[in-house]
Amino acid sequence: MIVNAANIIEVNKQYVDSLNVFPVPDGDTGTNMSLTMQSCAKEVAAVSNNHIADICASFSKGALRGARGNSGVILSQIIKGMAEVLATAQSDEIDIKLFSKSLTRGVDLAYKAVTNPKEGTMLTVIREMAEFAVSEYKNSKSVDELLNKTIAAGEISLAKTPDLLPVLKKAGVIDAGGRGLLIIFKGFYNALVGLEETTLAFSADSTNQSTGGFAAPHIDYSDLADIEFAYCTEFFIVNLKKNSNTQKVDKFREKLCTMGDSVTVVNDSELIKVHVHTNKPGAALTEGLKLGEIDSIKIDNMLEQTRALMGDNTNSNTAAKEELEQVAAKELTPFAIVAVCAGEGLAAAFKDLGVKKVVEGGQTMNPSSEDIALACDSCNAKTVFVLPNNKNIILAAEQAADLAKCNITVIKSTNVPQGISAALNFFDDGEVEEITEVMTASLQEVQAGAVTKAVRNANIDNLKIKEGDTIATVEGSVIEKGDNLNVVTKNLIENLLSRIATPSSITLYYGNNVTEHCAQTLTPSVIFKPPLF
Repeated sequence: MIVNAANIIEVNKQYVDSLNVFPVPDGDTGTNMSLTMQSCAKEVAAVSNNHIADICASFSKGALRGARGNSGVILSQIIKGMAEVLATAQSDEIDIKLFSKSLTRGVDLAYKAVTNPKEGTMLTVIREMAEFAVSEYKNSKSVDELLNKTIAAGEISLAKTPDLLPVLKKAGVIDAGGRGLLIIFKGFYNALVGLEETTLAFSADSTNQSTGGFAAPHIDYSDLADIEFAYCTEFFIVNLKKNSNTQKVDKFREKLCTMGDSVTVVNDSELIKVHVHTNKPGAALTEGLKLGEIDSIKIDNMLEQTRALMGDNTNSNTAAKEELEQVAAKELTPFAIVAVCAGEGLAAAFKDLGVKKVVEGGQTMNPSSEDIALACDSCNAKTVFVLPNNKNIILAAEQAADLAKCNITVIKSTNVPQGISAALNFFDDGEVEEITEVMTASLQEVQAGAVTKAVRNANIDNLKIKEGDTIATVEGSVIEKGDNLNVVTKNLIENLLSRIATPSSITLYYGNNVTEHCAQTLTPSVIFKPPLF
């Protein structure tokens, strides 16, 4: 059932994405629900037996660890609640009463996970499905019969969502999360009765759509400027501190509510899953650090996602986009960040962390002071924090202050990992001096090195290096050479770890000449005890 549900939502995720207009029209609800279910299927496939308790534990674990987006987190809690109840099945057999009871528990946890539950969403659909199942199970002879009836009840509930959420009625669609939920339950049902169909038809999901199958409804995205909180921010808090009790988690949740909306904080004893829409992703991460270590950070620019959805409606939405650009040109924000780095991958990483502008540059291509000054002025901010990310660029960044119209503060990062640490520790609700102090202090918590190939024979730092040797450097000095990439990298990491009193994580960045497969095969060879990720 679980594997089939993961397959069917994967096949139909694009359709669900096309319905996504709430809480923001970022077009990723189906994708997020699919990724959540793929994680479930992966965890369940690794279970070595067929005991229901073990399968349910993996089902729940996979859902939480793979939860993406608001819809994915809510889905993970529905699954967790169902799994808790189903795990109690006697003789590993699920009956109709236990199944209906599991839906009720899923509803309870899903509503608790959302700070401000909205009716007309997937929450409404699962609640009314559960209520129906509890009232109907005595009239059903089998789980598959009850499940089929419950899905039908869910369709009735889903059809009413536009009457509960005005944004859905305006767009002429039903709730995307609710549709995704019913697709998943259809996957459960098909497995029970032996159906293999994965392509579904949805003829009544949109008032602008008259045919079945996948066909994206026409949605007016002219409300783009109404997106108040631009960054969908998700992360785990792991290795929780001893004093991270329920009361502190509640206060953390309340703090996030002051930073944005769509707040979900799921406390699972061993880790905390966080989701929030905010304009202060760095501040949200800083608050999370008070409870433990941050892991699996994901920050999406929902304004950019929505602009992408507007691609097919360029002409009809030109006025709306021009209006948004005019508003942005007039507004002067208190702070912004400019980072210097080379490559699209690192640039994307900085932008995901809220960096406003990225200047192309690095060890062999230093940007000018004018380049940096122009980037800072284009941020429309009173004060711009510059991350040079190379010691050879710090002076140019400092000189840019004399050329720019805005105030420039240089955070003297000498490498990209330091720059990322500084960006993570940025917060915009303090004074410039306070922010500078925190960002600068974060640089000392990072040790960085590089592994590359020697391009010529040389004697450097008392090492005789031949062309083609794999070499490792720290702060410009060569500390290791060899002919095995894995060995040199592991020795480099051990050297870096020795420089930090209490290391907590290792991040490997691979460049343009390294394949993803090579990076993935390298990772297991650099796991240390205790494990560091």
